Amino acid sequence: MPPANVTPRKMAFQKYQRLVPVVLPDRTWPNSVTDAAPLWCSVDLRDGNQALIDPMDPQRKRRMFDALVKMGFKEIEVGFPSASQPDFDFVRHLIDDDLIPDDVTIQVLVQCRPELIERTYECLQGAPRAIVHFYNSTNPLQRDVVFGLDKQGIVDIAVNGAKLCRKLEQTVPTTQIRYEYSPESFTLTEPEFAIEICEAVMDVIEPTPERPIILNLPATVECYTPNVYADVIEWFGRHIRQRSSVVISLHPHNDRGTATAAAELGVLAGADRVEGTLFGNGERTGNVDLVNLAINLFVNGIDPRLDITDIDALRRTAEYCNRLPVHPRHPWVGDLVYTAFSGSHQDAIKKGLDALDRKAAASPTGEYEQWGVPYLPLDPKHLGRSYEAVIRVNSQSGKGGVAYVMKTEHGFDLPRRLQIEFSKTIQHITEDSGTEISPVVMWDAFQAEYLDPEPHFRLSSHELRSDSESGRTSITAQLVVDGSPLTITGEGNGPIDAFVRALRAGTPTRARSPHPCGPCSTHTNGRIEASRWCPSSRLGPMSRWFRRLLLLGVVAVAGGLVARSRRPAIPVPAGAPSWPPLRIADDFSDVAPGTVTDAGSGAAGASRWVRPVNGECPPGFPVKANDNSGIYHRPGGRFYERTVPERCYADPADAAADGYRAAKA
Repeated sequence: MPPANVTPRKMAFQKYQRLVPVVLPDRTWPNSVTDAAPLWCSVDLRDGNQALIDPMDPQRKRRMFDALVKMGFKEIEVGFPSASQPDFDFVRHLIDDDLIPDDVTIQVLVQCRPELIERTYECLQGAPRAIVHFYNSTNPLQRDVVFGLDKQGIVDIAVNGAKLCRKLEQTVPTTQIRYEYSPESFTLTEPEFAIEICEAVMDVIEPTPERPIILNLPATVECYTPNVYADVIEWFGRHIRQRSSVVISLHPHNDRGTATAAAELGVLAGADRVEGTLFGNGERTGNVDLVNLAINLFVNGIDPRLDITDIDALRRTAEYCNRLPVHPRHPWVGDLVYTAFSGSHQDAIKKGLDALDRKAAASPTGEYEQWGVPYLPLDPKHLGRSYEAVIRVNSQSGKGGVAYVMKTEHGFDLPRRLQIEFSKTIQHITEDSGTEISPVVMWDAFQAEYLDPEPHFRLSSHELRSDSESGRTSITAQLVVDGSPLTITGEGNGPIDAFVRALRAGTPTRARSPHPCGPCSTHTNGRIEASRWCPSSRLGPMSRWFRRLLLLGVVAVAGGLVARSRRPAIPVPAGAPSWPPLRIADDFSDVAPGTVTDAGSGAAGASRWVRPVNGECPPGFPVKANDNSGIYHRPGGRFYERTVPERCYADPADAAADGYRAAKA
């Protein structure tokens, strides 16, 4: 019986109202296109710092300031010097130690209160350039509840603050002063009153196109949708006088979770400048994330005019200075934002990366011309990320994810059939564990499933000699083959080529088992690609990189061994072991499903097998054999039900006689 229907509890929505301060039927911003980055102003050291549980100490402030300068910010709000001694001291530190580059302007915030403005100008003594950012609250609720003043009283506060700022300019004669005014909580202020108070301030500041005033229109509390915010910004730009002498600045907060959209639409609506923080730190739900905005421009083909080529270093700086973590799903920077667990996503990403590799290989520059990978809107390398964690494998993943990890982490480009089979093994492990599987555990599973526990080849020692003139490399290697020593020599165009040639010339032509271990690799244009199956090799104690090269060399020789098995055999070196015949996979595609076929010879005589019928083994032939893996599975085995057979045998001995080995599980 299903559970009872649920009726959601009524919320008190009637106590709130939708805010639409202006109706702009002739709005133009929807048809605008952003083609350049706005002016950026970081407020990490003031607005962001005020929102911290533990405000930054001097070391953290300095580290944040240096990071912002290195990114390319030209306007940085460095503090509220009249509000606290630490802020005052930090501004003085920047000025006294000459830490402000010539192209950077520091910005300081102050309320429109005489004693605070005087303290601010005292702090700015000797600064080369500064923006004095003064503000007062203007919305009806604060006018009534906080100040108990009418509109004219609020205008008087702003005008008197502006007058005092102009008067105190004479106390900092060597400082180039610019001004920024904020009608705080602009989004809750009547637009007509915002225009009135801003123009009253402009009458005092007397801006010009060469020395414009910054009118900052903060969404101190984000209270309406981004499209309404854009309407208000466009309306304000139409109605403010001396528009050429005004820089319209946005300061969006994120109470509704739409600060990024509000800022982007506000810029479309005519704003010139955006204030925000790295990764959105700030009061309540934070300020707009400037890194987010900048990368959004970047992926649209627009120069963001900020350096974000090492996004992880920026995140470490922000987390150190703020003592707050960045969420793993935070846009562009989170640990998991370039990671795919879904099987369909992984397969598409892998194919997209492979396609880019092919385009880069065909390009005269060795680079792709334009990025394009499904589910990855940008190249992680452009932000200093690698591809290592793009694909991670859990129970939701598929063959594409397994194949990607095996290729990037272990150098094995698995054939498609093996991808299908091995991914089932990995899925079984992840379903049992309930978590993701690491590349190390995946390799252990691969070894357990496909590699012989006792290697037939072992490299005990080797010598390399290189001729710089000819570019040739010669090798003398001492092997142990099934317990018997064997010395081989060869020459080639590098260590791998020399070793492969040595193996071809000095080892028996018949391999011990056709399917025991891993992908034979062919070396083509510097890439190693899996092609067939061949004997495994566990290499001795050498440098890690050379072990990897020689391992690939060992598996690469199998293709040559297979080809040579059809030619007259070379003499077998004295003392070499005698190996059973190598089974060559023949083409029986013309054999009808269910038809009994005699092929090959083994200990049990002619092996009898049939082709599967509709992917299943017919009655009397229950043993499933898979050509790609070289493994046969008996009924009741761990992976029997999931195995797709190429051949079906009546008896395991027949499968073994044809060269298949029993599944270990």
